[in-house]
Amino acid sequence: MGTPLRLYFAVTEKVISSVMLQEQDQVQKPIYFVSKVLQEPEVRYQALEKATMAVVFSARRLHHYFQSFTIIVMTNLPIRKVLQMPDVAGRMVRWAVELFEFDMQYEPRGLIKGQVYANIVVKFSSAATHLEGAGFRWVLSVDGSSNQQGSGAGVILEGPDGLLIEQALQFAFKANNNQTEYEALIAGMMLAKEMGAKGLLAKSDSLLVTGQVTGEYQAKDP
Repeated sequence: MGTPLRLYFAVTEKVISSVMLQEQDQVQKPIYFVSKVLQEPEVRYQALEKATMAVVFSARRLHHYFQSFTIIVMTNLPIRKVLQMPDVAGRMVRWAVELFEFDMQYEPRGLIKGQVYANIVVKFSSAATHLEGAGFRWVLSVDGSSNQQGSGAGVILEGPDGLLIEQALQFAFKANNNQTEYEALIAGMMLAKEMGAKGLLAKSDSLLVTGQVTGEYQAKDP
């Protein structure tokens, strides 16, 4: 399955978040952030249940990564032990079954900077919920590119209180320059949605993409 990916998560009373990292040359590089504002009755879950829910939510949103790689969950909580208990019941049983299909390991978190990413996402997801009620808009800047070596995209999402998330994507399919610009915008919008953004100002250097989104241009091809 290649190099294992590491999953860090953070939990507050009303928000869960996680970040998936890939370690290259002893450097941890973030691949994806996910975050969820908890609803009733999720807010009343116990801490261990919220932690398990963070792992399950990550597996649902990043399903292709969980299917393709060994996932190492970095936590000091006994999630694996609880999920393997014979008398576990209710939603924990459903979550245990859901996670069973994946190749997962659990390791003590320790003082590793990856946890900082997850903590930051929780902090600003909570802040975004408050600020967007006052009309705050997130700002998204995207750029796609294609050449003989492949295609990819760059995404920068700016949030409240100076939050800045940068994401580099490498596409596993052939795409021309226009297609990568569309894919970059879609990826950026998905990231903004996962962060809980309600108002979004999107910027792209592609006149074709921005013109079609605003309705100034009409699509010619599918």
